[in-house]
Amino acid sequence: MRLMRTCAEFGLFGVALAVVLALAPVSSGQQGSGGGQQPQQDQSAKPATPALPTTNEATKMQPEAPKVDPVEEAAYKTFFDTKQGDVDAEIPLGQQFLQKYPKSKYAGPVYSRLVRAYFLKQDWEGFYASADKAVSLNPNDVTTLVLVGWVIPHSYDPKDLEADSKIAKAENYEKHAIELLPTLQKPPGMTDAQFAELKASAESQAHSGLGLVYFRQKEYVDSIAELQKATAAGTPDPTDLWVMGNELQQLKRFSEAVDVFQKCGAIESPLQDRCKQFSEQAKKWAAGQPAQPTPPKP
Repeated sequence: MRLMRTCAEFGLFGVALAVVLALAPVSSGQQGSGGGQQPQQDQSAKPATPALPTTNEATKMQPEAPKVDPVEEAAYKTFFDTKQGDVDAEIPLGQQFLQKYPKSKYAGPVYSRLVRAYFLKQDWEGFYASADKAVSLNPNDVTTLVLVGWVIPHSYDPKDLEADSKIAKAENYEKHAIELLPTLQKPPGMTDAQFAELKASAESQAHSGLGLVYFRQKEYVDSIAELQKATAAGTPDPTDLWVMGNELQQLKRFSEAVDVFQKCGAIESPLQDRCKQFSEQAKKWAAGQPAQPTPPKP
């Protein structure tokens, strides 16, 4: 299972991207009268360039720099410097900061980091509440989009009256994250190799989440396509392989199911023995011994 490993992989990536995306410069055309920052616009759509003002005009038009509250800055630094994964320190410090400075320019990064802290603590009420706040402040918070879109299909309950809307939300989150990942700029202090690796990890996680969304919707062909992308590099998530193997069986693609179950059976996990058993069953079905018109459901 990738559940706990996910946050370790996203630790540096999540904080760095959250800060960069939330505090990215906003052009004068994006500055709202309410004082809140709007998400960055699509850079591929270039607006018409207005006439540039003269030096004197530019000076007159330059807004005053916002006053910095040193106490607020210190409080944020204390929170940000807290060790990743020390949830018993992160959560109360984050909550205290947001209570005292609800309109802070740092609110987005704080909520984003709290999402991962609540995830590690498995406090799902706090997880989803913080995620909603983080995404409302920054709809391009890639780390939160990927993680939430991945968690929802893992915790899916078909009896939940909001199950369909939650799954739709997960699908939208993962699709948006996949669109955003290629456009991200490298955060300061990170090497090209580190950034490439972390982006690849996030992309794999997003495809995994999207594959599980389609699995819940019984869209097996689409699910397999996403899970193949999720498991193409690195150490695959056994859960992704298990789901994909079962979907291939449902589609009577038994030879492919054998390969997938064998990969799953080679990875130490709670699913290892079951994957080995299903691999042997799929071999028999692939050879037509015995005929099995309807494989067992996962």
